[in-house]
Amino acid sequence: MEFIDMVAIDSKIKTIAELSEISVQLKKEGKSVVLCHGVFDLLHIGHIRYLNQAREYADVLMVTLTPDQYVDKGPDRPAFPDSLRAEALASLMETDYVAINEWPTAEETLWSIRPDVYAKGDEFKDIDDDPEEKIGMEAKVVKAIGAKLIFTSDIVFSSSNLINRYLSRNSEELDEYLKMFRKRYALYDVLESLDRIEELKVLILGDTIIDEYQIASTLGKSSKDPILALKYQSRELYAGGALVVANHVANFAGEVTLLSMLGAEDSHEGFIREKLNPKIIPYFFTRPKAPTTLKRRYIDSYSLSKVMELYIMNDEPLPKLLEKEICNQIDSLVSGYDLVLVADFGHGFITPSIVDILVKKSPYLAVNTQANAGNRGFNTIGKFPRLDFFSLAEHELRLETRDQTNELRPLLMETGDKLGAKISMVTQGSRGCSLYNPKSEFVKIPSFNSNVVDRVGAGDALFSIAALAGCMGLHEELVGFLGNIAGSLAVSIMGNDRAVSKESMRKYIIASMK
Repeated sequence: MEFIDMVAIDSKIKTIAELSEISVQLKKEGKSVVLCHGVFDLLHIGHIRYLNQAREYADVLMVTLTPDQYVDKGPDRPAFPDSLRAEALASLMETDYVAINEWPTAEETLWSIRPDVYAKGDEFKDIDDDPEEKIGMEAKVVKAIGAKLIFTSDIVFSSSNLINRYLSRNSEELDEYLKMFRKRYALYDVLESLDRIEELKVLILGDTIIDEYQIASTLGKSSKDPILALKYQSRELYAGGALVVANHVANFAGEVTLLSMLGAEDSHEGFIREKLNPKIIPYFFTRPKAPTTLKRRYIDSYSLSKVMELYIMNDEPLPKLLEKEICNQIDSLVSGYDLVLVADFGHGFITPSIVDILVKKSPYLAVNTQANAGNRGFNTIGKFPRLDFFSLAEHELRLETRDQTNELRPLLMETGDKLGAKISMVTQGSRGCSLYNPKSEFVKIPSFNSNVVDRVGAGDALFSIAALAGCMGLHEELVGFLGNIAGSLAVSIMGNDRAVSKESMRKYIIASMK
């Protein structure tokens, strides 16, 4: 492999529009063009051989690469920014021109450049076995522009595999765990398990919460009082509570119905309906003389740290007639679902009467009871005498068992056995999660790497996906694995701005298991 000087390197790096013009001119001169496309995150011998073979099919080799914002190889990827990846490719004598793509995939690029040949590596040859269906879409464009699709044949290397093994930013514990996980589970089986969740019909109950973020810059201490002074910058509203749980679930399950409560005053109903996934069927009950619960958080714009939180809510007992109406609605619906998922934030919607009917009639009952400042520790999992699955944070489990010091494992087993749970789960933030199945074993899974933007909602995402997996009868390790990935993806999202998608889960799984 030979290298050339920087002036020559820079002259080879073009825009997609420039490549399009160059391609037209080359064809006028009677020359042919072959196009290669990929991420090229870690340039290796497999790439070199791929490019060498590709240029044998035409006079000029053009290479386009996926821009940083569209690299879907998992957390902390790409390892190298697109500018450096382009420079590395342009440094090779094999390449004539290099460009950073403008779109997530190569279809638009193919239409723009219209090469004579489009070359892919041998690992993409089985179009029908492409989990992302990208090659199939590219093949259709190749046919439409009258080009030829060829597959090079040589030793197959994976940048993801090499980075996972030699350039990993994972903790040593996570690296060792993933090595063992890859031996126990095949990628196809994990992805197939994720796809099968679409068979589920899910009924969700829980408190509606509006999360309001007041973004402000810090001015300092007030001159007259010992308080922090802030300067307002902007305001953001997000759909939280049971709403975001329903949105997470709707991206995976086949049918989703939501039962929740709005306030008669400041209901935010228009905003709430706009933020719900269109496939969700909502039943909203109206609480008289109360607002829809809103949690206002004041955020320092520089660090994104939360300075203070203000609750706007009415958590008094529900009127008896309203409670009866909700129970009747649950009774008429519950038998038509595979999973009943309760996101109980302790703000008054899940009453003892509602618990009673859920415990008696749910085919599979999954529960998360949150202990937060708004319920002051009164909302614990023990309010449910029976359930099939629960997920709690460590402090919530310790609150239920009234034990601050002992190891979590016996506390989780004690609580799970008391409630008759098929799977019991406890999360510990950066220390991962543990799961207990009384018919199988106790499993501990380390935390997955993530770009932490906002921890609000991470537990809701983990609970949502883990509960779906549990209802499908998956092994508790797979339940925790999928839940951990969902939580890791959620912390990179500000304020539940969007739900965890099935596509992002698939990409994370694929990247982690290579």
